[in-house]
Amino acid sequence: MRTIRDWQHALGTRQISAAALLDASLSAIDADAHRFGNAYIAIDRDAARAAAATSDTLRQRGYVPSQLAGIPVSVKGLFDVKGQVTTAGSRVLRDAEPAARDSIAVSRLRDAGAVLVGRTNMSEFAFSGLGLNPHYGTPRNPHDPARIAGGSSSGAAVSVALGHAAWALGTDTGGSVRIPAAFCGLSAFKPTAARVPLDGVLPLSTSFDSVGPIARSVDCCVLADAVLSAQTLDTAARPLHAVRFGVTYDYVADDLDDEVRIAFDRAIHRLREAGATVEHFAFPELAELMQRTPPAGITAAQAWAWHRHYVADVPEDYDRRVLQRLRKGEHLSAADYLDLLAARERFVRDARARLARFDAWLMPTVATVAPRLDDIEADDERFFAANAKALRNPSVVNVMDGCALTVPCHDDGALPVGLSIVGRAFADASVLAIGRSVEAALGGSAQAKTHADDAVPASA
Repeated sequence: MRTIRDWQHALGTRQISAAALLDASLSAIDADAHRFGNAYIAIDRDAARAAAATSDTLRQRGYVPSQLAGIPVSVKGLFDVKGQVTTAGSRVLRDAEPAARDSIAVSRLRDAGAVLVGRTNMSEFAFSGLGLNPHYGTPRNPHDPARIAGGSSSGAAVSVALGHAAWALGTDTGGSVRIPAAFCGLSAFKPTAARVPLDGVLPLSTSFDSVGPIARSVDCCVLADAVLSAQTLDTAARPLHAVRFGVTYDYVADDLDDEVRIAFDRAIHRLREAGATVEHFAFPELAELMQRTPPAGITAAQAWAWHRHYVADVPEDYDRRVLQRLRKGEHLSAADYLDLLAARERFVRDARARLARFDAWLMPTVATVAPRLDDIEADDERFFAANAKALRNPSVVNVMDGCALTVPCHDDGALPVGLSIVGRAFADASVLAIGRSVEAALGGSAQAKTHADDAVPASA
């Protein structure tokens, strides 16, 4: 498993050039295209090669702007990239004007010297946790191509799991970086939403949207977050004997797949063996909020406000399932919407109080392992049930305006399962620091093992 630091070391010691690394990436993309579905909406090979050549030239002159310099990164299809159409996985926007400028996140990546290898496929308009896309094809899970990769950042996770990119730029409104990371055996970080600007990112829900990385390690997430947020956090590993974790069985532990429950319980056991304190706590406000005033209505209302004119003009261009979810916001009254916002604010306060005595909250990232594509593709009832189950746990973090890191916690050979380390707003440094120690304690029990390492030159 090669991390960003591994690649940076290989570049720095001239074991490989950025141009050769990119060529290996592009070759791997071509080789994997049929077996693993369409992970990309667009690949700008000429621009990527120009960026890699520039990186090599600057490195020869002694200028390496960041740990991301010269290393391929994939970009989710809802970020503006200057000169390219931001389709967001849709047909609706296929004839839109190209972006006049880069989104802030993409601009920061360019300044850091990263090589943008391609625009990744996604759930249309990021409005699903499963990653199906009837317009561009559905990316398949590298651990089992019969299963989905998860969404909405489906192509992003596949690009990392297959070794096309060292990490991927994604968004997370209700779990959209953490779900595919959990399904594909990767790490992902959803920062506190306010830390990374959303300028130039096509919105889903302005209350919940956030920008974060999918990568192969916690350290990779740290390095990516430093560039995206323009903040260098103190994320030195925290000794687990000094960490107090909270675990609740309210809501987030309901109806877990057997594989998820076994992996989660085993992870808790390993953390206790490593010296961590794990305490159970009650969180009744959680189930009450989700059952009585589900904040998904906020997303539907805000999404409808953005999409209503397109729906009026070209409803036939939408994925029918996305359109069905969008229309849930059409008839929500202003009073109901304000009630939802008020309920969300009460929950933020409740969560802050419930979690005050813990360094982090642990939960299964997703309640299920990756479903089989043929089980949900042709059956709307199964699709919506699977989508709700996938979004259930991770969306809690967005509602409470928190931050969360997911790390793999499954055993070798098993279907991937993610463990989430959750913190309150602006506890990002603590979550990442604890995540380093959790990753070490779980000790390689859950590495993303695909053929990705064969995609790069042996000298690297």
